[in-house]
Amino acid sequence: MSPPPVVTGLSPKEGPPGTRVTIRGEFLGNQANDLIGLTICGCDCLLSAEWKSKNKIVARSGPGKGRGDIVVTTKHGGRGTSTVQFRGYHETYGPLKESAVWVEEAETNLTWGRRPMQLAASYAPPDPLGLSTEDENKFPEDDLHELFPDCSGDLSAENFHPGWFLLEHHHCTTFEDLKAGTLFLKRKVDVQKEGQLSFLKANTGSVMDQLDALILLKNCYETDVRENGKEPLKKLEKSIEEAMTEANKIFDDVLSRKDNADSTRAALSIMTRYKFLFQLPGNIDKNIAKKDYDLVINDYARAKNLFGKTDVAIFKKVLFEVEKRIDNLRNILHTKLQKLPISVDDQKHLIRSLMNLEWTGDAAWDAITSRCDYISKQIVRTRDYHVQLEASEDDSGKNHKGTKPAITSGGEWWPARVSLCGALCPLLTEALPDLWRLGQSYFCGELRGDRQPEKHDKFKTMILTTIELFCRTIRSALLPQTADRSAMSEKSVWNSQTAPNLCNWLAHCLRDVRETYNSLMRLDLPSEALDIVGNLIHDLKLYCMIGLLKQAVDSVKTFNKKETWKIEFDPQHGGITELPGLLEKTVYDVMNVIKESVLIACPREKPLFDTGSAAHKHLNNYIQDILNAFSKCLEKLAFSHDEQDSGQSPLSVVLGAPALMVLGGRLAEVDGHDGLPATPPWQHRLLITLSNCRYSSECVLPRILTFFDKNGYTKPILPIEAAKVLLKTLSKSIMEAYLEQKSDPLVGTIEPSMYIGKFDWNTKIKPTDVRPYAKECINNLIAVHAEVHSVSPSLVRTVLSQVLETVAEEFARLMSGCHGKFSPFGALQARIDVTVLKDTTLPLLTQRAKHSFEDALECIPEIKSEDDKKLKEQIIQDFQKRTKLQAICFKNC
Repeated sequence: MSPPPVVTGLSPKEGPPGTRVTIRGEFLGNQANDLIGLTICGCDCLLSAEWKSKNKIVARSGPGKGRGDIVVTTKHGGRGTSTVQFRGYHETYGPLKESAVWVEEAETNLTWGRRPMQLAASYAPPDPLGLSTEDENKFPEDDLHELFPDCSGDLSAENFHPGWFLLEHHHCTTFEDLKAGTLFLKRKVDVQKEGQLSFLKANTGSVMDQLDALILLKNCYETDVRENGKEPLKKLEKSIEEAMTEANKIFDDVLSRKDNADSTRAALSIMTRYKFLFQLPGNIDKNIAKKDYDLVINDYARAKNLFGKTDVAIFKKVLFEVEKRIDNLRNILHTKLQKLPISVDDQKHLIRSLMNLEWTGDAAWDAITSRCDYISKQIVRTRDYHVQLEASEDDSGKNHKGTKPAITSGGEWWPARVSLCGALCPLLTEALPDLWRLGQSYFCGELRGDRQPEKHDKFKTMILTTIELFCRTIRSALLPQTADRSAMSEKSVWNSQTAPNLCNWLAHCLRDVRETYNSLMRLDLPSEALDIVGNLIHDLKLYCMIGLLKQAVDSVKTFNKKETWKIEFDPQHGGITELPGLLEKTVYDVMNVIKESVLIACPREKPLFDTGSAAHKHLNNYIQDILNAFSKCLEKLAFSHDEQDSGQSPLSVVLGAPALMVLGGRLAEVDGHDGLPATPPWQHRLLITLSNCRYSSECVLPRILTFFDKNGYTKPILPIEAAKVLLKTLSKSIMEAYLEQKSDPLVGTIEPSMYIGKFDWNTKIKPTDVRPYAKECINNLIAVHAEVHSVSPSLVRTVLSQVLETVAEEFARLMSGCHGKFSPFGALQARIDVTVLKDTTLPLLTQRAKHSFEDALECIPEIKSEDDKKLKEQIIQDFQKRTKLQAICFKNC
């Protein structure tokens, strides 16, 4: 095996097809037979290859274009490689280029100047003046058009103008250069004239081939003239006529025999037709009796085709009998066509039968009108039946569960009006598509319907009237408040005084109407028809939402009866009952039901909550009603009490308070019978309700607002703000009532306790301790603290601060009334009592309470003796040590 051949050089490196290329390399074969393959630019050039040596081959290039490898293949070395490439291109022959073949000048593209490198395969002729045209400043083309109108600078154009050419390519060339270019052009033309003989010698092969073709063409033409003459068409025409004459002679006998056979066959057919015609009336009667109408139609059509234009008397008589029976059949089919119920396919079959029997009327239109009337009658009949059903229920005073239309498949009783909706929706869903399909078949020409515009309008009116009747009937039964004047007749059918509450049933009716609406949309009905049902659905959605919200309002109004007073403690808001959570759950539930049953996104349905729609207003109003009802329930729970609740002992809050107990987080009083918790006293109910108000305002209402936003509803900002105002007002009223119940008894015990035992501030007894009335006042405040803290720790500071204001004002009043009556020991005792009360409750004192205690101390004479001051401090310290536990409750509020 020899090494594979390698091409390392070639000359030239580019050229048009047929260029003689010298290929140099290594291992190009030991002899000429070793060379078995040669490709240049992908073209096989083995036939033109001449093996010179193992290092040299000479070949002609093929028609390849662009750059490509030169690959040599030898017997022993196989396919070789190339380190150099050959570039092939196709020359473009212009008007100044000699060529031995015809050149299409119209396709010649003469571009003077530098030839772009990327167009390697194209060829541009040189400048005829032999001058360089590399000037980048081109002469403006617009100026050229202005100077030489209707001319061109293209050398191949008929309107070529030399001035244009010179300005376009040589406007910067000097005159001397132009003179030199003119001499160059002259020499070139002279050389071409002198070189005609050499040109012919160089292209002898092509010229000889052309001469041979011309001589052959001349010989063929002369031979044809000698054989056929100068006018061969007459001879051809004569030959065709002779051929036609001979053909007619051959087929005359065959055609005559065919005519005889046709005559015989016609005679036999006439005999058969006679038998069919005479038996036709009897056969028609038999087939009508068997309801085989198609066979009758076929026989009748056959008889009409055979004997329709006969002049034979007997045939006319038989045909008269046939027509009488056919008229009877037409009437039978027309009656069956208008007798419903019947399927659309059967109606179409009857219509086609009548058309085949040449019915004079428009059978298809009669079928459409009869089907439309049937649907309307069915709607009215169904409505009347349910009206009577509701009347019978009202007369008996109870529901007739044995009546089928008012009973569901599971045995649940339905109101007659809801049952009407459940009956009408399937009726329209089944009947209207049949009417629509029948009409479409009529107008598309399937039933030969005439396409008169008035019938299109009539059919559209039929559809609209039927759907309007359906919607009007349902609207008058379920939504009589929305029925317009045109529906007064339907509205008056129902007894408005005994109309049931349908709020719980509107969602079910809405689902039925939506199913009907979806089935109608698949029919491609006019938009006016769909809008009628869409408006009904929109009203059903609106009043379904209103009904659900009304039920929520009614439910919230009964919250006061559902209050169990079971307290659950919230870390931030203290004790609350289940009412705030019940309000939140009620709002969530009703809005979720509205979202699932009312706000379902269905095609072509008008959104319920459009901008500025009535639904927004209704929703905000009913949310406001729900929150108002909740506020009224809290108000009823807070201020509904009997005399026993309000009857408290005026001596002491502690002694007058009922026995309290906390069982499982539930504040109640023991009723003394079975030990079970009962309703807490009124004062505790005030605190619980006050805590519910605060929790509802601060937690429940913001959560409701967030719930609306998350579920795609418009935030009810105004109802929420109004509810907060109501709850704030209610909280203020409850707080005032509670403070009145606590402050008045507590303050009322101070003065009697102060002077119990006929005590006088002008005493001569030296003080040894805080007087009992001050201790009792502190204990009473602790009792209030305990009561408030057991319900809502967050309210302790608010309540005690206001109670302390009234206590401080009472001390200021009492001390000012004793001004001038204090003995030294009495003044000392008074300062000890007031100071102890002030210091013990200091964390809860407001500025107003502090000023009142300061006013009380100002009314008491100053202590001048150091011993008395020490005694005061000693007594206060001893008291504070003994009451350290009691003082803790005031510090940790």
